[in-house]
Amino acid sequence: MRVGAAALAAGLSGGLGTLCFLLAFGTDYWLVVSDDCGPVTWPFQPTPSEGESANATETEAAVPASSLTLHHEGFFWRCAFQTEATAHEFLAILFTNQPDAKVCVHGYLFPLPVALGQVPHPSYDATAVFRGFWTLLIILGVVSAVAGGFLLVCGIPFLSHKLYRLGGALLIVAACFFLGVVVLYVLWVELVDVRRYVLQERGDACPDARVTVLYGWSFMVAAAGVPLELLSGILFMLVGYVLRARK
Repeated sequence: MRVGAAALAAGLSGGLGTLCFLLAFGTDYWLVVSDDCGPVTWPFQPTPSEGESANATETEAAVPASSLTLHHEGFFWRCAFQTEATAHEFLAILFTNQPDAKVCVHGYLFPLPVALGQVPHPSYDATAVFRGFWTLLIILGVVSAVAGGFLLVCGIPFLSHKLYRLGGALLIVAACFFLGVVVLYVLWVELVDVRRYVLQERGDACPDARVTVLYGWSFMVAAAGVPLELLSGILFMLVGYVLRARK
């Protein structure tokens, strides 16, 4: 009975932790930034069709002069759109509040700086060489969590202590990978010039721009998943050792 209760608690914790990792990996709200430097003009911004162009013109006309540019970024996408100057960043990035005129580009190597336009770009930062570590850790973390969960499902109902121990070990490894992801992200936000990264080409035109940098909810979800996944892995490994001792 105690082994069953421990396995149930580990399963619930591991399921929530893996769900947190998948949400953090698949959503684009690790970084939330607002600035008053005007609209983003990425060099590879897609050209709208005639109908979209008319709608975009109406949208731009509706944007007040005292507006903010709000950015949200993650593993897959980097997006920006205009919002009212009085809007709160977290309320503005809610799905129900985002406008149709939002511009997004691929951001597979986020969060560390990626130069836009010419290479080498004047705003290129040497810390960009570390972006690969962030990308690698987040992919390995998701793969480890999913693989560990699959092995544990195959181990039910208490038939193989080896699968329980191996699945628990993979969950612990996944927690360590995502802990590394969170730590790298915090180091980037706190130590790198995020203001320069956000403004990039627009920085010369707005030397006194006000930039507000926030930790997005994708980051918070990932951080919450680390202790859940770690607890689950430890419990499953203990269940595996108990099952082996009973045989």
